[in-house]
Amino acid sequence: MYLLFQRLVVMALGGLFSGLLMAQSWPHKPIKMVAPYPPGGPSDIVMRMVADKLQLSLKQPIFLENQSGAGGNIGASYVSRSAPDGYTFLVATDTIMTVNPHVYKNMSFKMDDFRVVSMLSSFSQTLVCNPSVGVKSVADLIAKAKTGSMSYASGGAGVPGHLSMELFLALIGVQMVHVPYKGPAPAAQDVLAGQVPCGFLAGPTVLPHIKAGKLVALAVSGVSRSPSLPDIPTMVEAGVKGYEADFSLVVFAPKQVSEEIIQKLRQALVDALRTPDASEKLKLTDQVVIASTSEEATAKLNKDSAKWGSVVKRIGLGMD
Repeated sequence: MYLLFQRLVVMALGGLFSGLLMAQSWPHKPIKMVAPYPPGGPSDIVMRMVADKLQLSLKQPIFLENQSGAGGNIGASYVSRSAPDGYTFLVATDTIMTVNPHVYKNMSFKMDDFRVVSMLSSFSQTLVCNPSVGVKSVADLIAKAKTGSMSYASGGAGVPGHLSMELFLALIGVQMVHVPYKGPAPAAQDVLAGQVPCGFLAGPTVLPHIKAGKLVALAVSGVSRSPSLPDIPTMVEAGVKGYEADFSLVVFAPKQVSEEIIQKLRQALVDALRTPDASEKLKLTDQVVIASTSEEATAKLNKDSAKWGSVVKRIGLGMD
């Protein structure tokens, strides 16, 4: 009996020391960052911007792999099933955890399958209209929408622009017809062409058209003004009380990845993001550095999940 007890103690200590050794020696091979969207989105922009700095600090190559489909669920599912050894992570917008569980009936993962590493950056959406609509402010748009049927474009059902507009409509008690597109770029093109009068779209997508005078920017969805559009008010400043629709880029790890690895990666990400050049480059893409702790990010995700869950329920949005 005593020998069995000794053997169990040795095995337990061996497992503990093995885990500590793995964390201390991590990383010793390339790290994969999975972006669950097509190339060119916020995930790509940020990770490609900081990859060189991460490689220098972690002394291993960083690979970004796009696995798009089902609103990001395909890539997220892949990471949730990956070995929790610290070599596969998910880099995605927060909506994959705050919106998708309310929208998709059949998901092969849940937020509990992941640990949050850090919330990297925040970004907002921009409410724009074609100049021919004749509105120059949010108040103008509300007045016009109350007098007759109007439509708006977004980058798709359940995406940030769609939810941002539906939150706005819920707060002001007005209805508009949603016209979803396969991404913000084609949505912006139809607003430019006057096929749809207005849209709530990603800042970087509409910024060149706003500066060229081809689109009129009415407000941004975040709690703070956009670094790219400092003269454009927030929705709250435009008179919509209680409005808040910031979105974030978050790094997630499979649930069983050790705390030591989580903290080591988080610190490397924070150091890379907080360099002056990274911060300035992100501003040009309408993003603001956050570099949060895991706890701060988790609290924000839980809060936003409750908010967007009520919006999804209100509009009856559901997908298989």
